[in-house]
Amino acid sequence: MFLDKINTLKDLRDMDPAEMNQLAGEIRQYLTEVVSRTGGHLASNLGVVELTIALHYVFNTPEDKIIWDVGHQCYTHKILTERRNRFETLRQDGGISGFPSRKESPYDVFDTGHASNSISIAVGLSEATKKSHNNSKIIAVIGDGSLTGGMAFEALNHAGHLKSGIIVVLNDNEMSISKNIGALSAHLNKIMTGEFVSNIREEIKGRIKNLPGFGNRVYKAARHLEEVIKGLITPGMLFETLGFTYVGPVDGHNLNHLLDNLKNIRRLKGPVLIHVITKKGRGYNHAEDNPARFHGISTFEVTTGMCKASACTYTDVFGDTIIELARKDEKIVAITAAMGLGTGLDRFSSLFPDRFYDIGIAEQHGITFAAALALGGYRPFVAIYSTFLQRAYDQIILDVCLQNLPVVFAVDRSGIVGQDGPTHHGVFDISYFRHIPNVTVMSPKDENELRHMLYTAYLLQKPAVVRYPRGETQGVIMDETFKEIPLGRWERLKEGKDIAVIACGNTVWPALSAAVELESHGIHCCVVNGRFIKPMDGEMLVALASEVPRVLTVEENVLAGGFGSAVMEFFSEEGITIPVKRLGIPDVFLPHGSQYNLRKSIGIDKEGIKRFIQKWLGTA
Repeated sequence: MFLDKINTLKDLRDMDPAEMNQLAGEIRQYLTEVVSRTGGHLASNLGVVELTIALHYVFNTPEDKIIWDVGHQCYTHKILTERRNRFETLRQDGGISGFPSRKESPYDVFDTGHASNSISIAVGLSEATKKSHNNSKIIAVIGDGSLTGGMAFEALNHAGHLKSGIIVVLNDNEMSISKNIGALSAHLNKIMTGEFVSNIREEIKGRIKNLPGFGNRVYKAARHLEEVIKGLITPGMLFETLGFTYVGPVDGHNLNHLLDNLKNIRRLKGPVLIHVITKKGRGYNHAEDNPARFHGISTFEVTTGMCKASACTYTDVFGDTIIELARKDEKIVAITAAMGLGTGLDRFSSLFPDRFYDIGIAEQHGITFAAALALGGYRPFVAIYSTFLQRAYDQIILDVCLQNLPVVFAVDRSGIVGQDGPTHHGVFDISYFRHIPNVTVMSPKDENELRHMLYTAYLLQKPAVVRYPRGETQGVIMDETFKEIPLGRWERLKEGKDIAVIACGNTVWPALSAAVELESHGIHCCVVNGRFIKPMDGEMLVALASEVPRVLTVEENVLAGGFGSAVMEFFSEEGITIPVKRLGIPDVFLPHGSQYNLRKSIGIDKEGIKRFIQKWLGTA
């Protein structure tokens, strides 16, 4: 087993290509086995095994720096960079992260987790190394999906303008190339990036430019002709136009081709883009056949590829509800950003293909696109994870809310998401939505209320947000028909005279359970479902202030600018003096770990709420 011998990168760099090919197979088997137990991003990681090996073999990391766009393809990278012995703790409490983490290793250059920023990082680092007279190579690895993000093209344009010495590795796992074109391209790339040809190119370039009077014009004409001819047999004209030397396509599973091209590219000046063709799920049939399902997967059985049976999720309820609504109204359309399966819209897309839009990793465009659809008389539901929706903050404000257009934001994965960690926790959306004019913000206590909130949002002729958590539902009985929830009206779940606990979203049931158990301790809690974050139930807040001596708010959002802050602001503006304390996410970035343990660690689970109330009332 070659994998057992990989303790440092020196061990890798002492291997020959045949040994590295065997290592690639062993890594694939190991990845599949570990992820089957931990869950994680499997298909994308299986697709970049050879590429990762080649990058670390050719480049002198960590002095040379590799930036992984998004970062969910970094598992092989972690195994090769002195974390093999800890890899089975992947995504577990106290274990290694499923994404690059600067705290974890000097080989992890940047804490990535969102798409399309790797080239910007590379350009910045390249400028920093140049100014420091450092010769380190900067490599950005970006997928074809991430390249659809506008930020990536902004960075490409800037890199070309600066003539930055970055290397962009385009990991293309969608394009298919014939063997003939692939072989021809591999041969040409080896020749055209070789040292001999590169030197000749630079020599000729210099001589032409120095021709008196018209040298620059001749050079530009020759360069244009070269680009046209090259564009006839390769898809690189766009990148050449942006100032990059384009290399590719290269077979991303052929180590010999990868090594030859990467070695040659090291010697090239200016920005270079190497176009690498890979296959998601490579080496594991179930992932190859269904890469979308194995993109981010829970624990599964290796032999069958089947996940362990799970209960209904909030995402499932959203998917079923929007189908039910769409059958009643043909104007309803659904929009998502490369997350059709993840947001529960896969069935909708099959039933209503002409009413479903996957706009790719382009959240900003998606929001403005939805605004225009609403302007045209349609009812768009935009389903995006909370953490990714914040990328479109400007468009939410100016293109939807300022225009007061009836767009429904179905904000999935709100709150603590668990093992994906700080780049994926959706703990800011209450804060970034509630201060925007014209928008209604709702958060359901359970799946039945989620259905009714989506219906209520649909009935509103204005922007509306329905935020709901990742994971299993409460298992409550579902109403057969939709009900409109009175706008801004909260729900009393329990009466009590000692303290009012106002909770929103998935903190409602833990708060209610805590209150029930506190009865045996002689503490009588009033529990309120603060289901409308905006507008709030002012009448109930005024009533509570006259009935109880103190108020506790509970939310799964950062405390700064959150639900509890809104309650305190209301009391302040109304001149009501009453002690208010808040439970929620403190002013830190939460690490990865299980949702259960993370909620417990910050005290928003049942036991944490109980302890807080007992301490406040002096009965602990």
